[in-house]
Amino acid sequence: MFLSPSFRARRLTAGALVLSLAWACGTAQAASSPAPVPASSAATAVGNLPNGPTAALLRTVTPPNLDARSWLVLDLTSDQVLAQHDSHMQEAPASLTKLMTAYLTFKAIHDGVIKRDQMVQESTKAWRTGGSRMFIDPRTPVSVNDLLLGMIVQSGNDAAMTLAQTVAGSAATFVSMMNRQAEQWGLSDTHFMDPTGLPDPGHHSSAHDLAVIATHIIRDFPGDFARYFKVKEFTYNHITQPNRVSLLFTDPTVDGMKTGYTQQAGYCMITTALRQTPTGPRRVLTVVMGTPSEHARVAESAELLNWAYQNFDDVHLLQAGKVLLQAPVWKGAASTVPIGSEKTVTVSVPRGDAKRIQTTVQRDNPLVAPLSADQTLGLLKVDLSDKPLASFPLVALRPVHQAGFFKRAWDALRLAIQ
Repeated sequence: MFLSPSFRARRLTAGALVLSLAWACGTAQAASSPAPVPASSAATAVGNLPNGPTAALLRTVTPPNLDARSWLVLDLTSDQVLAQHDSHMQEAPASLTKLMTAYLTFKAIHDGVIKRDQMVQESTKAWRTGGSRMFIDPRTPVSVNDLLLGMIVQSGNDAAMTLAQTVAGSAATFVSMMNRQAEQWGLSDTHFMDPTGLPDPGHHSSAHDLAVIATHIIRDFPGDFARYFKVKEFTYNHITQPNRVSLLFTDPTVDGMKTGYTQQAGYCMITTALRQTPTGPRRVLTVVMGTPSEHARVAESAELLNWAYQNFDDVHLLQAGKVLLQAPVWKGAASTVPIGSEKTVTVSVPRGDAKRIQTTVQRDNPLVAPLSADQTLGLLKVDLSDKPLASFPLVALRPVHQAGFFKRAWDALRLAIQ
């Protein structure tokens, strides 16, 4: 077929343009791909800053003076430690150990390893376990549900040991599971020797680590938390025992969690309350360890709870899944991507300081498709009176697929000449 010189010239010109666009597509893609991000940059510097919430709050609000060796108060709604004293000091956790035993039992039920209505027989070893008891009759099968009530409400060591053997086959295997879970959570102050918390030189934890375990129960198994930890008394084998978290009887906002006592540990208690505030429901958790008496652990826990609610406000900055902004996207089937947060963003500030909160968005640029849903694209940075308070990841709320070749090539050329 004969082609005129002018037609051949036009075709060569078009081909050269396509080749140049394809080259630009590749080079601009490489140029626009994010470089490795240093640890201090937006992509990795998430969560509360070291010089942020805890330090700032402790400088502006005087914490209470408690009669306890170590303690911590945590706002679970904002994930902020409001105050602490020696919270990483290794202590004998006594029966606070049973929180980890409860967590692994809840997980075993959730995973189908055991069933809540499963009937089990107490072993001789569990029957001989000393300390506080549920008073299981080894001749009578007992349900996993009753064992959980006996361990959480009555703090029964026999119940804890029976649960451990039911979940793992042996107490030794269960203890390995406890320590493996603690390691996965980064609990560097913690090492378990048994499921009960009876004294042992190698058995220790801290207010910080115990707060982490308690938080995981509340968040990972909210139904089990609500089902067991607010029960005020439990009767088994014709013996009724009250829950030792006595604030359950005096403060209607308290809905758990656990007490502990040995001569070495002193009197310990973890308490959590959910109170309605002008900005919505707010949960606070306290840990006190090494108080001199049962009365003191109750009084100090109540003081910490009230101090947290009276001196701090929660400020809700962004609802989970709500679009914060539409950001332009290059080489995408869509021209923009909605950006927001996977979780509701809340910060705690000293009472009256909410008006001094400032937020800024720091995002990656340019954004080049493909982008996956939940891909981190930047940060919501929070300042209090121009001082860094916290930062939270911002993600793509929906995916953006790559555009066709010519759209990608055109955007690549535009990026190359920017």
